[in-house]
Amino acid sequence: MTEWEKMLSGQLYNPGDPDLFRLHRRAGVLCHRYNAASPEDEQALQQLCQALLGSMGNEVWLEPPIFFDYGKNTFLGDSFYANTGLVILDCARVTIGNHVMFGPRVQIYTASHPLHPQLRNQGLEYAKPVTIGDNVWIGGGSILLPGVTIGENTVVGAGSVVTRDIPPNVIAVGNPCRVLRPITQEDLGEFLPKN
Repeated sequence: MTEWEKMLSGQLYNPGDPDLFRLHRRAGVLCHRYNAASPEDEQALQQLCQALLGSMGNEVWLEPPIFFDYGKNTFLGDSFYANTGLVILDCARVTIGNHVMFGPRVQIYTASHPLHPQLRNQGLEYAKPVTIGDNVWIGGGSILLPGVTIGENTVVGAGSVVTRDIPPNVIAVGNPCRVLRPITQEDLGEFLPKN
């Protein structure tokens, strides 16, 4: 297996592999170009996103600056918005559904390191995928750790550290992130017209 194949399959891999370095450098160049582009040049920004990402739906907008390890392992649905400072370490697949919003400085980490120092000191890493369902809102400054899934319609409060899966249709907050309560029809109430 190549180091790329090991990385994507969740096995230990060498991040210093020349092919991985080349792909990482490519992503760095595309991120740099995106971050340096004029906000008025929407066509150039969209083309850079298409070149960087594995795939993206319609109405995708990433406020600069952005950073991706590889980019090509990130798959975005329709109507995705990320506020400034997005970091995605996509050594494994990152799948983001439709109608998803990120606050500023959201970070997604798929990469991790062995707990035992003997393996860690060899420079080996492994990665686990991250999945985010449709209609999710991730609050600013939140960090999603390797291997987590966030269910559809869920809200993750600002500054949360998501260490395990979060179910659908809930509000979850904290470090570590825990379910606070379900989202209910009453949450719609404050925005309904008063009689």
